[in-house]
Amino acid sequence: METDYLFNIFLEALTDSAKMIPLLLIIYVGIELVEYKYANKIREAVQKAGAAGPAVGALTGSFPQCGISVVASALYTQRLATIGTLLAVYLSTSDEAIPVILSQPESTKIIVPLIITKIIIALIGGYAVDFAFRKSNKETLAHIKAYAEGSDSKHHNHEKILEEKACCGHSASPSSVEFNPREIILHPIIHTAKVFIFIFIVSFAINFAIAQMGEEAFAKLFLGDSIFQPFLVALFGLIPNCASSVAITTLYLKGAITYGSVIAGLCTSGGLGLLVLFKEEKDKKHVLRILLLLFGISVSAGYIIQYIIY
Repeated sequence: METDYLFNIFLEALTDSAKMIPLLLIIYVGIELVEYKYANKIREAVQKAGAAGPAVGALTGSFPQCGISVVASALYTQRLATIGTLLAVYLSTSDEAIPVILSQPESTKIIVPLIITKIIIALIGGYAVDFAFRKSNKETLAHIKAYAEGSDSKHHNHEKILEEKACCGHSASPSSVEFNPREIILHPIIHTAKVFIFIFIVSFAINFAIAQMGEEAFAKLFLGDSIFQPFLVALFGLIPNCASSVAITTLYLKGAITYGSVIAGLCTSGGLGLLVLFKEEKDKKHVLRILLLLFGISVSAGYIIQYIIY
């Protein structure tokens, strides 16, 4: 009897998750084609933005491509982007959230409010941080100007930006000169498979927990209506892996966490960009400062949305 019970939960989670595969694959192929055609322009826009970086970062980061946070981190570590620009990209990017929501047509109405909310947070947070760090940003802005004018030091090797990898070993480099079937077709297939597995695991866990505990106890498990939920979800979002944004989005769509909490969690979900930052930035104390700023802005935004706006 217990085996049949578990099998039914397993089958329900598998069926619900499998329904998303065709749409997920189409979405990821579409994103890949856009990246192939416009990745170079997006990178150059962030790289040459200068003082307008937070606005450019907020807008480019909102597009659901897996490499933007990686590129922003690489640009920042080479001082071709300000700290506010970097944080604006992190705050506006949603990693896997948008594709996951798009793969469930009944939930697509939340995409526009979600993107707009995150862009606003990224704009406010990015410009506020750049203002706070305006003295240290002067050198970065001078470097960006020198690079744009072609008068940068010959000892600066910025081609390293092109070597960074996003998820699944996917290149974060700008547009290739030639069409690359591996990037355009194989990466979306691998990515779809990974996201499907993450969604299935989370869905199975949620269905099993609700069946075992009941909806009220399940809500308490995730600190429903608790002031601690946005804080904990934001902390979870800092995990530098696409699984965190998939789990956060799935939990929200299942009603386990609030809108304020999903915003807090997705604002901290910088994906592999956080790993690149930690790897390439020599001053680890500075990395910690950036993470604390990212976490503080995200949690504050989550609380404002949860307890003041809603």
